[in-house]
Amino acid sequence: MGGRLYTRSLCLSAQARWSPGGLQVPDFRFRGDSEARRRLMAASTEQATGGVEKTAAEEKPRVLEPGAAPFGNFPHYSRFHPPEQRLRLLPPELLRRLFPQSSETRPILGLDVGCNSGDLSVALYKHFLSLHDGETCSDASRELHLLCCDIDPVLVERAEKECPFPDGLTFITLDFMNQRTRKVLLSSFLSQFGRSVFDIGFCMSVTMWIHLNHGDQGLWEFLAHLSSLCRYLLVEPQPWKCYRAAARRLRKLGLHDFDHFRSLAIQGDMASQIVHILTQDHGMELVCCFGNTNWDRSLLLFRTKQATETHPIPESLIEGKERNRIRFWRQ
Repeated sequence: MGGRLYTRSLCLSAQARWSPGGLQVPDFRFRGDSEARRRLMAASTEQATGGVEKTAAEEKPRVLEPGAAPFGNFPHYSRFHPPEQRLRLLPPELLRRLFPQSSETRPILGLDVGCNSGDLSVALYKHFLSLHDGETCSDASRELHLLCCDIDPVLVERAEKECPFPDGLTFITLDFMNQRTRKVLLSSFLSQFGRSVFDIGFCMSVTMWIHLNHGDQGLWEFLAHLSSLCRYLLVEPQPWKCYRAAARRLRKLGLHDFDHFRSLAIQGDMASQIVHILTQDHGMELVCCFGNTNWDRSLLLFRTKQATETHPIPESLIEGKERNRIRFWRQ
């Protein structure tokens, strides 16, 4: 209970200042070409040859029992964790405030790790560009472009087929913990825009699956990679109770337990653990906590200490009762 109160206190106190290898890689720019998209899908699946990725690919076609998604690759994730629960906490103007309009900052480049079937990726894209259902914008891809990756090729294929903004969102199959594949695919994408890092990364309910499948060291390395790739990072950590629930689901199905679950030293208040690792070990600053979803997960915004944008949250974004809920973060 004390850890939970500490996390909520941390959120309140943070709530207002946001201030190639030899592989052949595809050209990510030609998103309007269906053949180019097909080649991209094929290339990302073939190149993502890590052990976990291979396992996911070998399951196809597969039918998962409810709860039997050891990498978080639930086939209908958004049905029980709808995107709207995150969007209601995030100001639509967030990216425009972090990255003021200029030719050097457009398009804003985002990395969505663990995108599943793309429902949240599309919802974030629409939210930050203030697009309504059924609405498209010819200039959207020049404003924001998201590279969305997931370990499950079946989910990625679905995301690719159903994406209403093919010019602004690129979906690839990627085991993010496979260093060689990660470097090649991400560097190739960034090079198309003359960039070396992403403006912002999204890590929404992914940290637990990395932790359970790769252990304490894997979680530490995962966060290290993200912090080196992104100027800003929005993280939604799963609380420890979700770890126990995930392990319990596998046991009920008669499946093997997670290899690392019983040996994890990093546990307890996972939001605070993530904050500690990113700020103390990986040189990021906690800028803002946007609050908690209905399923009690915090939305935490970090930035690299080298980031130059240090804009406070504009008063226009804080209305009504939000003024009483927001507190300035003090180091």
